[in-house]
This record gives sequence, structure tokens and C-alpha cells, in this order.
Amino acid sequence: MTLSVRAEELTELMDDPDADPDRLRRTLQRFDTVNRTVGCWRRVYRSHLRPVLARLDRPARILDIGSGGGDVLRRLVRRARSDGFVTTGVGIDPDPRALAVARAAEEVTGLEFREAWAGDFVAAGERFDVVVSNHLLHHLRGRELEGMLRDSSALAVGISVHSDIARGRLAYAGFSVGAAVVAPGTFLRVDGLRSIRRSFTPGELAARLPPDWRVERVNRFRLLAVHRAPYVDQ
Repeated sequence: MTLSVRAEELTELMDDPDADPDRLRRTLQRFDTVNRTVGCWRRVYRSHLRPVLARLDRPARILDIGSGGGDVLRRLVRRARSDGFVTTGVGIDPDPRALAVARAAEEVTGLEFREAWAGDFVAAGERFDVVVSNHLLHHLRGRELEGMLRDSSALAVGISVHSDIARGRLAYAGFSVGAAVVAPGTFLRVDGLRSIRRSFTPGELAARLPPDWRVERVNRFRLLAVHRAPYVDQ
């Protein structure tokens, strides 16, 4: 095995339509712990999302593409509300198994989860102040990534922020050990390591982004693909 080349051909166990439903459910639920630990969304909210919300003189809308179990969107909406912003959120995912987990979690007023693709929302003329995703980029191949980024910039009147893993040996070694705490009974360890191998380096991701997007690093282990609408200060 090498981490010098992106292993795009790998498939994650939880993407299998025939994946064990109980293990899949537990995997999606425990992503809450994983994302709290390594997702860096608190920092991303402060540096990227809150300044956009602060400019608004109306209620804000947040869209989470590929929302999975919904934990990231819940935290972002709660954080925005704790800062005094009137905020609603929509999570979209094409996998009904993920939606079932998201809808079964603690209900948050003004939050909904729909079985949809981003392109469906573009066609419907939907607009959001903030568009995010978490661990989605490395799942997308070729034109899928191009299409998602195009849809994201069309949907966001404020900012799009897509967060993913920065591929590297330290990330791989650290997750290999750290996942032991939350992995039993789930796909987390196998899929997490495969995710790292499928993920981008900063240069690889930059080469895949349109000219009006840019790559930013949150820390050694986390990359952002960021697009700001024309009215948002660079």
C-alpha cells in the first residue's frame, strides 16, 4: 500500500447497497463522535460561516449536501442560533438508509432531511446562504465532482465550504489507532482508512477545482474547497 497515489478505485463498505443495516446504522450514528473529534467544524464555522451569516438582515438557510446522519448540519444550525442568527437547515442525501438515521435522531425545529441531489435543488430554483458538505469530495469521481461544485456555487448566494480529509501518512496512522475506540460493530475503521487513501492532497484538489474556487487548509489533516459568491468579501 502507498499513500503517494490517490486510491480512487477503492469502494467503502457503507456504500454497498447490501451492507449490513445494523452496522451501517451504527456507523452513521457514530460519525457524530468522529466529526466532533476531527471535523474542525467549530473552527470553520467561526472563520468562514459566521461572517457570512452576520451580514444578513433576514433568516439564514444552510444546505448540507450528502448529509449522512445529519450531525454536522445539526451542530452548525445550533451554533448559528446560539450566536443569535435565525437559521434553518436542509440536509440532502440520495441514500434512504442515511436519511432514516438522520430523521430518527434528535429533532431540531427548522431542520429537514430530503432524499435528493444538489442538481434537483438547482432545477427547482432553490438558494441558500451557506452550502456545506463533510467527507463528500473523496467519494466523487470525475464529472461527479465537477457537477457537485457547479451545483454548489449555483445554490449558494453566500459561501460554499466542502470539508474533507487531507491524505497523508500521519492521518492514516493516527486514525488506524484512534478509530479503535468507536469502531466496534461499525464500518468506521475500514472505511475511514479507505477514505484517507481516496482523499486528495492540497495540490490534487486544487487541480480539480474551477478557477473561482480555492483550497484552504484547516490543519494538517483537513482540507476545504471554498467558493464565495461575488458579494462576499474575499
